[in-house]
Amino acid sequence: MDELTFAPDFAYREMKVSIITATYNSARFLEDCIQSVRKQTFLNIEHIVVDGKSTDATLSIIHKHRNHIAKWISETDRGIYDAINKGIEMATGDIIGVLNSDDMLDSSNVIEEIVKAFENKAVDAIYGDLDYVAAEDTSKIIRIWKGRPYKRNRFHYGWMPAHPTFYIRRSLTEKFGLYENHYFTAADYEFMARYLYKNKVNATYLPMLIVKMRMGGESNKSLRQRFRANRRDYLAMKVNQIPFAFLVSILKPLIKLHQFTRNSRNR
Repeated sequence: MDELTFAPDFAYREMKVSIITATYNSARFLEDCIQSVRKQTFLNIEHIVVDGKSTDATLSIIHKHRNHIAKWISETDRGIYDAINKGIEMATGDIIGVLNSDDMLDSSNVIEEIVKAFENKAVDAIYGDLDYVAAEDTSKIIRIWKGRPYKRNRFHYGWMPAHPTFYIRRSLTEKFGLYENHYFTAADYEFMARYLYKNKVNATYLPMLIVKMRMGGESNKSLRQRFRANRRDYLAMKVNQIPFAFLVSILKPLIKLHQFTRNSRNR
């Protein structure tokens, strides 16, 4: 009886989570990001920072928090997804997630709840909810990305999990590969489509707010950039065998419009 009672808790405590943060001239908000990891109730976290040779105060902030950062490097790279790939190759955790340098984990128990979900050995990936917030006032919610229970066929009409909330077992990266840098801002979509749709990785929706993301992402800065991102989404859909890729690439941004009109959260 005792073995049955305590074995799951032992497994929970033995797990390690690697959180990868890519930085480049990220001094403005990096401290908030690091502090949100430091505040986690789950302690077995390996925070990895991969810097692209910043010229602002980013390295000073990294040095300030070096006792709470497991590994870090600063060297030139080919963009954010190249940096994330370096972080994955440095990671030793059982679970891997990405936390952008201007984003924050919402609450102190986020990683604890993610790890508990991974106690189910059938679960290979986790995702949850995300709030887009104003850059200077993170209490001001601009857009709500509410997740849904996982169904693979939702990819057929442009659905995807919120990438900043996406956590996977590290062992999967050895089977299915890293981020494809040549997709630029669509690399996160291609990565998730390759894992969840093409290779049928078993995902689970965690119904909680995981990340607060500051507005101002690369793919959404202008209409022209949004069209460019859609072209890359289309190519990612084609390579991962999503049917009717051209139509789905048009639907993908349209199904997100409701995220801007919600005035209250119903979680």
